[in-house]
Amino acid sequence: MAFLKIENLTVSFGGLIAVDDFSMHLDKGEIHALIGPNGAGKTTVFNAMTRIVKVSAGSIMFQDKNILHMKPYRIVKLGLSRTFQNVVLFKYMTVLENLYVGYHSKTNVSLLNEILPTEKFNSERLKMYKKALHIADLLQIKNRLLSFAGSIPFAAQKVVEIGRALMSDPQLLLLDEPAAGLTEGETSEIKDILKMLNRDLDITILLVEHDMGLVMDISRLITVMDFGKKIAEGAPEKIRSDPKVIKAYLGDNENA
Repeated sequence: MAFLKIENLTVSFGGLIAVDDFSMHLDKGEIHALIGPNGAGKTTVFNAMTRIVKVSAGSIMFQDKNILHMKPYRIVKLGLSRTFQNVVLFKYMTVLENLYVGYHSKTNVSLLNEILPTEKFNSERLKMYKKALHIADLLQIKNRLLSFAGSIPFAAQKVVEIGRALMSDPQLLLLDEPAAGLTEGETSEIKDILKMLNRDLDITILLVEHDMGLVMDISRLITVMDFGKKIAEGAPEKIRSDPKVIKAYLGDNENA
């Protein structure tokens, strides 16, 4: 049974079909890339998986459970976490506090516990702090923990967002353009982080990315979308030379 199974997914906004009868399977432990030109529907697939947009048809099974009717926090508890195309951090909170935000799905403490702390609440806060230190050490951002998130370099903000996603102990990590806006050197650092998470923590990764060097280097399989549809799928060497993929990115040479 596939770790993630998307079948005949359709998402429409009014008369616009953003994702059209899209299917994809993802095995546990792999790094899988979802690529395609701008507007192909890649981020909409992520948004459907995390219940940000309403699905018109199809099914999404994660760990043998249908997540289409789950509340977002239950999907996180099940082991799915994500980052966003645009970095979404609380800029006037510290890096440490931003990491804490990613832990909320793991705890059952209430607002009342914040006002009148209990032994359970204090124990949970200690676990959260230790978890944040571990993640920061793993991602080499411990020296930034007390800095405001908005004051650190953009590349570091990208890493913090990955760290926040890791705070919920995901088994499947959805990364939406983790290398967007980064230099070649910074992209190389992100690549090393993703390889480490997959290799050492056994985290399955599905990423949307436009940096083909990164995609080809770390992906076992690549799925290609264009105009909401899947047009190709396979190993990097196959995708690199697929005529449909080349046409989607470069256009029809006859009309050039």
